[in-house]
Amino acid sequence: MKEMLAIKKAVNTLQDEEVKSYLRLVLAEIKRLKEQSERLEGTLQEPITGLVTGLVEIYNELMNLPEKRAFWDPSPDCTHVHIVPGDSYTGSMKQALRGLGWADSHKIVKLRENYAIGPLGRLDSPEGRKARNDWFLQNILGYFTATDECEEVYTELMDKLEQIPEQARVVIWTSGNACEQTGLRLAVHLLGNKPGGIVVCDACSICEELYNTPEASINYRHSGEIPSAKLQEVLLRIHDNNRLASNDIARLARQWRVISEQAHALRIWNDGAVVEVPADYYDNYLLEKLDRLKPPSGDDGFLKSARLVGEALGDCDQYIGDAYFEYRVRELIYSGILEIKGVPSAMRFYSVRREQGGGTESGMPEV
Repeated sequence: MKEMLAIKKAVNTLQDEEVKSYLRLVLAEIKRLKEQSERLEGTLQEPITGLVTGLVEIYNELMNLPEKRAFWDPSPDCTHVHIVPGDSYTGSMKQALRGLGWADSHKIVKLRENYAIGPLGRLDSPEGRKARNDWFLQNILGYFTATDECEEVYTELMDKLEQIPEQARVVIWTSGNACEQTGLRLAVHLLGNKPGGIVVCDACSICEELYNTPEASINYRHSGEIPSAKLQEVLLRIHDNNRLASNDIARLARQWRVISEQAHALRIWNDGAVVEVPADYYDNYLLEKLDRLKPPSGDDGFLKSARLVGEALGDCDQYIGDAYFEYRVRELIYSGILEIKGVPSAMRFYSVRREQGGGTESGMPEV
């Protein structure tokens, strides 16, 4: 009985087209099984075993769908779909929607990647996604754990966007940083002109306007810093004034194409635009941070990499992410500017100091 209820739940998650797709797969496998059985006169041999395995795989894939769609379960009366950057902001958005009682009619699509870093060229193609994935595998510790994870992330995103009901209003959340502004332009590029319309909201700006006073103020660098209680107030202020017109959609899509043609793997938000900068843009900034920080006594001048990265992250006016700063620390080690003590398998496992014989500093200006 328990297994039949699980099967019923899995089938109920399917949309009409998916039901047809799974039925075609099952019937094709059964047809092949029937043909093999007739040829082998009922003898269970290896080909039959392979066909049975295929049916089991379809079963397993179908049974795993409810878990995969825990945060995405579109219903006929779905009114809004929120495209949300990052894990932290997604968690806050879920809590805020539940707190308002909107969880059934407001759904979430998460932009999982940090679009401020890594190549974005030809992201619409498998070759472009592989190039991005390879860059992360080669430079960012623990960012992707599978050689095809970037492909899976993009495929999942496309799947979610294609499932958006026609009547649903799409709300894309963004703020003043390269990660979210690039994500906005990518989302608009992928969505095009949705019948339900596209609204752009900046929760950081709204929260600063609502809650900042001369006595106490917070300047948010990314949406993930906003707690769910404040986000509820932001959600209550969604209105059509920020709905994108056709020319706005065309402009943002055009800007995405420009960004995706850039050669560098680092972007910042500057003067209302996503701007590419060289990979070593923050190297001098990291070195100056290291010079100002006081290493623990008795550690021969070495400072934990995690502390250096944490200080750099906390004082930077851009939202880049700790993974990129850690990557640049390792590059400074490889280039001989820094010395290392420990193993650079994670930030907490190694310390750094200036190369004692004297190295050549990055020529980038302080930012």
